[in-house]
Amino acid sequence: MRFFRIIITLFCTLFFAKIFSQSSDFLFNRINKKDSVADWSVHFQNTTVTQIHPAFAVKYSGDNSLDDGYEVATSNTTTISIGRKLWKNAFFIFNQETTGGGGLSKTKGLAGFPNGEIYRVGASALTPFVARAYFQQIIPLKNSSYEFQSSGQNQFAGKIPTSRLVITAGKFCITDFFDDNKYNHDARSQFLNWSLMAQGAWDFPADVRGYTTGIVVEIIKPTWALRFASVEVPKIANALPMEWKLNGANSETIEFEKHWNTKNNLPGAIRTNVFATFSKAPFYKDAIAKMAIGDSSLNDIITGNSEGTKYYGAKYGFGFNLEQAINKSMGFFARYSWNDGKTASWAFTEIDKSLQLGVEINGTNWNRKNDAWGIAAVINNISEEHKNYLAAGGYGFIIGDGKLNYGAESVFETYYRFYITSFVQLSFDYQLAINPAYNKDRQGPVHIPSIRLHFEL
Repeated sequence: MRFFRIIITLFCTLFFAKIFSQSSDFLFNRINKKDSVADWSVHFQNTTVTQIHPAFAVKYSGDNSLDDGYEVATSNTTTISIGRKLWKNAFFIFNQETTGGGGLSKTKGLAGFPNGEIYRVGASALTPFVARAYFQQIIPLKNSSYEFQSSGQNQFAGKIPTSRLVITAGKFCITDFFDDNKYNHDARSQFLNWSLMAQGAWDFPADVRGYTTGIVVEIIKPTWALRFASVEVPKIANALPMEWKLNGANSETIEFEKHWNTKNNLPGAIRTNVFATFSKAPFYKDAIAKMAIGDSSLNDIITGNSEGTKYYGAKYGFGFNLEQAINKSMGFFARYSWNDGKTASWAFTEIDKSLQLGVEINGTNWNRKNDAWGIAAVINNISEEHKNYLAAGGYGFIIGDGKLNYGAESVFETYYRFYITSFVQLSFDYQLAINPAYNKDRQGPVHIPSIRLHFEL
């Protein structure tokens, strides 16, 4: 495996260098006159996040508790994104990603973890891997007009049909396509907290790094869109191995999106999705019953320390996602998400119900039009079964203090992002967490200031 990673990294480096040896006009501006879409899309990003939290008072700690002493942690991610047009309206996307460093308390202790650039527990050493490798076919629908699309990460410059069927197959992050929001979706430039950057209660299917393999089908129209995905799920909670089986291991998501403009020509959108995930995630009630007789086998499966042998029922849920421009310099967003909370959290984080509200203000009013100031709050909860499991001394793969005096986990976050140059952003972020891991006995509050440096070409 190590040899494979080295070869992939070497190949990507050489390929990247070769492409960049060509003229920038060829890379970014040359558009095939026949179908008006660029032949290549090449981009690079690097993001470094440093976070601290001072000591806070607690009554006790467990295996997955947030460290109550002073902590500092730094994470780094680098992505090389290469896209090649194969034929008319057909593209191949490849992302080589390298991660290093870690999160506070080894990425444990908060369901709404404060660093969205570190998914779960990762290796502290720089680790290269293939993040995305997928094929995409766009099929124009009848009587479609065309609109210009700028070049971006995994996006080609050129004219694309406003009414289209899009089929994507391969390896990707499912949030590349679902749960988008103009004001809050990207931890590299917006809010950092896990439960703010996405629907917290959507235990979205992904390996330990945040990626899955499958197919996404989209119908996109000028004012609405409909999406469907069927993808792999983890074989082991919070781990790299993935699987897809028709009878037992798969995850399906459907999303409907509607756009509008107000009378003052201010854009808005709402997205609603439903999902069902089938996996080896046990029921909390079964784990509690086993623990009562001294059997920790299901607890070991829930924590990701062993692989289950039985496929359980579906974890299902839904979410709503709203964005609305208030004026030319301010936008509002909100998300609400829920899942049934009977089967164990398996992929994203341990949240069964979540509500978030926030605003983003750009710097137009103070002559910094590219800058942004964000303010948001989120309240996370878990199901009765989940509460009982943690109160009985159970652990998940992210939270668990050995006991539980239940209270909603709440996070307030604000950031200011300013552009040093057109391709360098520096952000100052502050988060306040109350009742981390839903435990009033460790309520804090926990103060988490952060600095984020982001390069993007």
